[in-house]
Amino acid sequence: MPKLIWREPIATTTITSRPPTGEGLGPEAVPRAREPEPGRKPEVEPPRRVITLGDIAGRESGGLVVLLVAVGALTLASDEFLTANNLANLARQVAIFGIIAVGQLVVILTAGIDLSVGSVLGLSGATTAQLLVAGMPIWPAFLVGVAIGTALGIVNGLLVTYAKLPPFIATLGMLGIARGIVLVTTDAQTIQGLPAGFQEIANGTILGIPNLLLIAALVTGVMWFVLSRTVFGRYIYAVGSNPESARLAGVPVRMVTISVYAISGMLAGLGGVLLASRLGAGIPTAGTGFELNAIAACVIGGASLFGAKGSALGAATGALIMGVLNNGGNLLAINAFYLQIAIGVLILVAVGFDQLNTRRAASNA
Repeated sequence: MPKLIWREPIATTTITSRPPTGEGLGPEAVPRAREPEPGRKPEVEPPRRVITLGDIAGRESGGLVVLLVAVGALTLASDEFLTANNLANLARQVAIFGIIAVGQLVVILTAGIDLSVGSVLGLSGATTAQLLVAGMPIWPAFLVGVAIGTALGIVNGLLVTYAKLPPFIATLGMLGIARGIVLVTTDAQTIQGLPAGFQEIANGTILGIPNLLLIAALVTGVMWFVLSRTVFGRYIYAVGSNPESARLAGVPVRMVTISVYAISGMLAGLGGVLLASRLGAGIPTAGTGFELNAIAACVIGGASLFGAKGSALGAATGALIMGVLNNGGNLLAINAFYLQIAIGVLILVAVGFDQLNTRRAASNA
């Protein structure tokens, strides 16, 4: 393994198409145009390229535009949208989706998929609640819940790398296994009576900022750093681009694949524990459908299901867009079925733009 962890940005040199100057070195030197050689056509200066939002924000630019439009429209349509109470509720709702989406993104970057995050979330949260009711201290129970998610993620990675199962099949099987385990261990009953200190983890604030929002921002920032500034992050993109080429270049493909599924499981376990803390109960059916929401958030945020394209900020942006749409629908009393249609349209549009950009890049190459 390389010893270098920090990856410095590569210095680049900007080449401009300026005409050569005269021989003089003073300010009086006058630029001279290069005369074309006999029999050759004069060189045509290429047009200057206009810098767009995509150059500045990357693949997340589309999601940012959608987010700004949605926020602006809801601000004009509802006086309650920008209130402190509503924004705090929105932050708590989006935070858990954002954490799971970031974990899902890491798997998607390797051209994989994790359909088990919703069931892993439910199992981790319910198990943590059971341990707390049985008398285990808060933080050991918290860590056990996260460890359960990590262990199930490692199993997913082993099934994909060593058993050679397709990621869809391996994680689909884990979805059913984890959901069945939590229903059996809890007898499909909600676990109540959790300590007030445990509930304070998700429902508390620091300087008026919800704890859940701070945790989600921390997770997103750490994953952004890992993906953009570490060798391991470069390995993830390399595996998603071409695993065979990455292997020949010395990338430990199996280790990277197992690690990304472990990260996804760990963040799903963290989301389950935080959801149990927020609700003050362990619900065995919690997390149903969360895996589809996480995938949708990644796609809306600019990730490609073919791998090697996407960022942690984009996944968090996609989760925020979905949260804003759901929150705005509740404020405006819009039928929830229409919101599902809107989210589906966003997914199709995001994937369509990605395919269009891919074809344009291929034709220009």
